[in-house]
Amino acid sequence: MFRHTQRLQFDAKPEKPDPVLARKLQELVGGAYGEMTVSMQYLFQGWNCRVKGKYKDLIMDIATEEIGHVEMLATMVARLLEGAPNTETTKVAVSDPAVGAVMGGMDPQQAIIAGGAALPSDSNGYPWNGRYAVASGNLLADFYANVAAEAQSRLQAARIYNMTDDPGVKDMLKFNLARDTYHQNLWLAAIEQLREDNLEDVVVPGALTDEEHREHAASLWHLSDGDAAAAGLWASGPTPDGDHEFTVLSDPEPLGEKASPPPPDPKLFATYDGSYGEPKSPALGTEVGLKGKIRGALSPDE
Repeated sequence: MFRHTQRLQFDAKPEKPDPVLARKLQELVGGAYGEMTVSMQYLFQGWNCRVKGKYKDLIMDIATEEIGHVEMLATMVARLLEGAPNTETTKVAVSDPAVGAVMGGMDPQQAIIAGGAALPSDSNGYPWNGRYAVASGNLLADFYANVAAEAQSRLQAARIYNMTDDPGVKDMLKFNLARDTYHQNLWLAAIEQLREDNLEDVVVPGALTDEEHREHAASLWHLSDGDAAAAGLWASGPTPDGDHEFTVLSDPEPLGEKASPPPPDPKLFATYDGSYGEPKSPALGTEVGLKGKIRGALSPDE
């Protein structure tokens, strides 16, 4: 259950309308790293969390906070659009204020579709996409993604902060920047907590390390013209998981055979000269049940 209070987490009061800035702020609303993304990302991480107690409670706390950030930004966007497109700037552009505002950089969808308000979209009007949200069920993988999301979010907020002189907008962005700072530190601390609680380590997932080709698990393949990569911490010494020693392959050789596609099915009409031989007959997969029995009967040698 969620409850809503009419008070914003922080004030969203611009000094004056600015439809162009309103469009820029849409990136913080519905962009790939906007508040809609992190709110839905954290909500699904919390709903899907299989660990009772502090981890689930933490995720849900931050997820619910991010819903408030969406509302805060949406309110700021609507207030920046107040009176738009009938502004002095657009009046000078052309005699038709609506056309002038669009030409001046306003998002026409904010006027045409939202009636002078925020949209669930980015600064180019591209609708928010649920594929932006990461919720894998593995807390370590998700917390890594959360650190990256908060870093990108703070980076974009910082860039927009330097694109405006409006004291009200800058004041709100100062709050956003501070919360992004905290959230980056929070998820980094949560990663350390996972390790302290022996739930996860460094590499995601921690399983199958004995199954992988371990001789390839710690080497930098030098495959570009640049020569400086070997000077980094990733080139020598122990790996962060403590299970390997970093090395550099200065002249790596390919380990596989020459790449070649199989002969194409003639019914697909791919251009083919016969150089890869004749195509195989259709192969049955790994069906189970009745289909599997049929497959076994047709392919007894498998």
